[in-house]
Amino acid sequence: MNKSTVEKIGSYRWTIVGLLFFATTINYMDRQVIGYLKPLFSKPLAEGGLAWTNTDFSLVTSWFVGFYAVMTFFAGFVIDKIGTKLGLALSLIIWSLFGILNAFAGSLAVVHAVIRSLFGIGEAGNFPASNKTIAEWFPKKERALAIGIFNSGSNVGAMIASLAVPAIAYAVWFNGAIKGWQMAFLITGVIGLIWLVFWYWLYETPKKQKRLLKPEYDYIHSDDEDVVVSNEDEIATKVPWYRLFNYKQTWAFVFGKFMTDGIWWFLLFWLPDFMKQQFNMEGHAIMIPLFAVYAVAIIGSVTGGGFPMFFMNKGMEAYKARMTAMLIIAALPFVLILTPYFGNVQHFGSNAYIYALIVICIGAAAHQAWSANLFTTVSDMFPKKSVGSVTGIGGLAGGIGGVLVQQFAGRLTDHFKAIGDAAVTAQHLAGNAAEALVQSHVQTAYGIMFGLCAFAYLLAWIVMKILVPKHKPITDL
Repeated sequence: MNKSTVEKIGSYRWTIVGLLFFATTINYMDRQVIGYLKPLFSKPLAEGGLAWTNTDFSLVTSWFVGFYAVMTFFAGFVIDKIGTKLGLALSLIIWSLFGILNAFAGSLAVVHAVIRSLFGIGEAGNFPASNKTIAEWFPKKERALAIGIFNSGSNVGAMIASLAVPAIAYAVWFNGAIKGWQMAFLITGVIGLIWLVFWYWLYETPKKQKRLLKPEYDYIHSDDEDVVVSNEDEIATKVPWYRLFNYKQTWAFVFGKFMTDGIWWFLLFWLPDFMKQQFNMEGHAIMIPLFAVYAVAIIGSVTGGGFPMFFMNKGMEAYKARMTAMLIIAALPFVLILTPYFGNVQHFGSNAYIYALIVICIGAAAHQAWSANLFTTVSDMFPKKSVGSVTGIGGLAGGIGGVLVQQFAGRLTDHFKAIGDAAVTAQHLAGNAAEALVQSHVQTAYGIMFGLCAFAYLLAWIVMKILVPKHKPITDL
């Protein structure tokens, strides 16, 4: 779309994308805090840590993911009923307040798990509300790009967390009166409340938005004939949730989320520990490397959202173009299986962590590209009134997958650590030699995890294609 066309139609819809981008940035910054605190929490109490095991950490993260998943399911229906403006605002208030409360949870993992679960209730509303907002504010041909832009906020939030959280957590605050990890929760929690001012100032639905010009309003609704719903009164009609399970399109989205959401949860919560176990890097040392991972992932989010348009411009039908793009994207994570090889310090010396991170960057970027297109399949095939509900159902499935991945990662790494501890005892090792032997066993666990991540996307694509081989929009809701 050239400049003169933009001026003629208007561009306020991109302001809405900006609001969603910042909400998603805050959403991921807040949830990422716990991942960067993991190496600190795993230290003994005498060293300022909380003496958590990997299983303790997986308990906290899996409870969060579990509650997040269940509430994403319900959040979609609630947001379809009360609307995106109030729905997203309530979500952010809840996750910000409980994020702040985490600072006062003490050292017990179970207490953190309970608070993190309540935190997850609030976080669950972000994507159903944002996806529904895109469906309301954009014609279908622009939705994948719009979703890719706001979804890139997840990477920006992780990037900010990679720089801010270690700096805050390892600093001394008020002569030690408040611990660094407590300040990390406090500061990140407060930021979200500031966003609410801009949300209420700038956001309304297209029908109520006074800043929206009629040419842009007409452009937004230019392809409503392809989606059965054509007016906002019909959009407000409630769709019983059980009816959505009658459609293969729902199950395709559900399986795609189940298979791949957990991979992103793994990268979010476990990369800091992987850096510690594989390269003895923690605290300030991991700030720039992990910042780079999420920076590269932004490229995947934005370019991945626009990737299907390359095929559409060549005359390919929209659904076929999207699935073709997703197949190519699904192949990229195969490189993750090479992470242990490129991360071998004995082979590559001090450059090993750089090579390993390059591989992880490709996998992270591929996930974001996949996610942008996966979300768009919902608004492609379902009427606007049910987009939030279907997104919520998919979020539940993704959360269940995420819980399974978190539990498996925690138990697997602790299992291999126990094997390493037993070997240390049997060989009567101590000091650096003992630590190196234990770490080598934990590295094996991470190798298994990266191997599982490598094939998840292709399997998801195959099942989705079997369920919905051709584009078939829902016409009877």
